[in-house]
Amino acid sequence: MNEAWIIDAARTPRSIGKIGKGALSSVHPQRILATVLKALAERNNLNTADIDDVIAGCGTQIGKQGSCIARMSALDAGYDIKAPGLSVERFCGSALTAVNLATMGIMSGMQNLVVAGGIESMSYGSTLQGKPFLDSDNTHLRARYPQPHQGICADLIATLEGITREETEHLAMESQRRADYAIRNGHFNKSVVPVYDEAGNLVLDHEEFPRPQTTLEGLAALKPAFASVYAAPLDEEGTSYKQLVQQAYPGVEVNHIHHAGNSSGVVDGAAALIIASPDYARAHGLKPRARIKVVATAGDSPQLMLNAPVPAARKALALAGMSISDIDLFEVNEAFAVVPMKFMRDLNVDPAKVNVNGGAMALGHPIGATGAIILGTLLDEMERRDLTVGMATMCTGGGMAPATIIERF
Repeated sequence: MNEAWIIDAARTPRSIGKIGKGALSSVHPQRILATVLKALAERNNLNTADIDDVIAGCGTQIGKQGSCIARMSALDAGYDIKAPGLSVERFCGSALTAVNLATMGIMSGMQNLVVAGGIESMSYGSTLQGKPFLDSDNTHLRARYPQPHQGICADLIATLEGITREETEHLAMESQRRADYAIRNGHFNKSVVPVYDEAGNLVLDHEEFPRPQTTLEGLAALKPAFASVYAAPLDEEGTSYKQLVQQAYPGVEVNHIHHAGNSSGVVDGAAALIIASPDYARAHGLKPRARIKVVATAGDSPQLMLNAPVPAARKALALAGMSISDIDLFEVNEAFAVVPMKFMRDLNVDPAKVNVNGGAMALGHPIGATGAIILGTLLDEMERRDLTVGMATMCTGGGMAPATIIERF
């Protein structure tokens, strides 16, 4: 089996995901991803005609983000027309899944050079009028797997696990502190590329979302985000999230603890990595930064939705013949505070090894791009600390999680 080498990683800064407020909200999503693709090609002197595929995750593939945004962004970036594109969706895990698909293509020997990552303009996606989370014509699946909103799932997990609001807010504060320190000390500089508009004007060159002024007192004053919608009717039959939760967990009274401060931020952004076979890299003078040791994907309870990172990590470790103690650093997406908290609790992971530069509670979570962002962040930090092995994983809708273990040379 071939090895899959990471040659480089790049991303845009993350912009506040609100039209008129975030800098990237005025930029076409295709151009946001094209910015990253172009930067990777230029700084690595890629012959883009050799690219076997450009794989891009995207959580909302409609309108400006539809019509295979991977291919259109590659064309926008000036890639050779021989470089095809593929758009994939696994909810929040779309970009990490894109990287994992690229890895499998390289390891199988069927591909030699793939650029993989993701894009999400959440400010644009918020304007789309799609079907609600609970489709009125999908009652048969709802009866089998009553899946509430992901925020409700976060509160439900906290209730079942005995995780308190105060614990989540301390983690949120730590995420803000770590992100602020990382930004001020240039920990993201290696991967972040500025975004320009079509006229060549600078649109964004820094992280927009972090709130280093956050305090525990401020977090404590925030209202829970999902309490008000818990019992509200969602369809003509009057179905509510509460009914779905009670269907799966009769008698459970959900303690609503998640809010804007201990949940991931709504942002726009894109990221990608170059994945190559050893033979291609050597023949074209591409220096690898790390090898992808294993990739894995796991499914777990759709009703709880957010717990799959633990089985995904265990699956990846088993494939690699490793134990949790072999991992030097972790990136576990902070979709909600309970996700990394349960991960650390269940796997007995030292918090000092997890999301050391802050996470999505401080920096934001551009759904289809985050997996590639955290994998690049992980690699940059492993290099900065001269560490060897890292793992990235994240929860997704439907109760799934991709995981990736990388190893520096």
